[in-house]
Amino acid sequence: MTNASGATTNLQGPRLEALQVLAEYLELSLDAGASLIVMRHSSDTATLYVGDAAGPREELKQRGTIAASLANEILNVTEAGNNLIDIEGKTYRFFRSFTHIEGVAAVVFSST
Repeated sequence: MTNASGATTNLQGPRLEALQVLAEYLELSLDAGASLIVMRHSSDTATLYVGDAAGPREELKQRGTIAASLANEILNVTEAGNNLIDIEGKTYRFFRSFTHIEGVAAVVFSST
């Protein structure tokens, strides 16, 4: 993996799994031309949506649920702001930001 600074990092275990899951959901958001939104509704799970974080909550499309520990690891392998990450030979460029949607904190991954 190459991180935003261009340094190559050898990843295994949870970090690699986090990147693979992130890539899977980023692909869904790219296909939809929308953002990937991660919201934690409970202490042990995070729900992933595709849509416009600034739009109405009911227009977000739920795409899956992951363990909170995996969501935390996704945050650990990315950074707020611009990201440029190679995951399994494919380069992803996105901007990670934070917002609140109907009072729930959300992490937003938007393509750049």
